[in-house]
Amino acid sequence: MISRERGEVLIRRGRTVAFIAVAGLVLLYIRALGFTSIERFQGPAQKIFYVHVPAAVSALMAFSITGVVSIIYLALRDRRLDLFAASSAEVGVAFSITMLTTGPIWGKPIWGTWWTWDARLTSSLFIFLLFVGYLVMRGAVVDPQQRARYAAVIGILGLVLVPFIHLSVYLFRTLHPDPVVLKPGKPSLPGDMLLTLMMGFVVFFTLYAGFVMLRYGMALRDEAAAEEIAGGSS
Repeated sequence: MISRERGEVLIRRGRTVAFIAVAGLVLLYIRALGFTSIERFQGPAQKIFYVHVPAAVSALMAFSITGVVSIIYLALRDRRLDLFAASSAEVGVAFSITMLTTGPIWGKPIWGTWWTWDARLTSSLFIFLLFVGYLVMRGAVVDPQQRARYAAVIGILGLVLVPFIHLSVYLFRTLHPDPVVLKPGKPSLPGDMLLTLMMGFVVFFTLYAGFVMLRYGMALRDEAAAEEIAGGSS
C-alpha cells in the first residue's frame, strides 16, 4: 500500500531542498563571475563550465540511479521502486537539456561551431533521446506492470551507456576536452576554479535531491489516490 502522507511529506521536503539549491545556484554564479579567475585561452565563455559540467555529471548520475533502481525493481517488483526510477529519469532529462544547451553556447566561441558529431557529444545526445523515449513510453503504456518492466529495461540500457560516455574522450579523437576532475591523478584546475566547480557539484546534487523528492512525492500521492479510487469502485 502506497502512502499518500509519505508523498506529501516528500513534496514539502523537496520544495525546501530545491529552494535552497536554487539559492545556491545564484551564489555559484556570483562567485563564478565575480570571484573566479578568467581562463586565459577561452576567456569569459569558460564561465559556462561551472553549470555545464555539474549539469552533465548530475544527468549521468540521475540516469545511473534510474538504471540501478530498475535492476532492483526487476528483482523485487516493488511499485515504489519503479516510481522512484521514473522520477530520477525525469530529473536526468531536465539536467540533460541544461547540458545540451550550455555546451553549444560554450563551444561556439571556442570551437567555432555550435555542434560536432564527435563521440562525447553524440553519445550524450543519444542517452538524452533514450530517456526521452523512456518517458514517452511510460505515458503510452497503460498497464502499470508492463510499463514498469519496459521502463526497467530501458533504464538498464541507459546505465550501460553511462561509462561509455565518460570514457569516450579517451577511446576516440574528439573536440571535447578531457575530464579535469573525474580522472586519474590530481584535478588539473587552479585552486579558485576547482573550488567554484566543487560548489557547482554541491548545488546540482542538492538540486537533484530536491527535484527527485518533489517528483517522487507527487508520484506517490497520485498513486495512492488512484488506489483509493480503485478500492472505492470495487
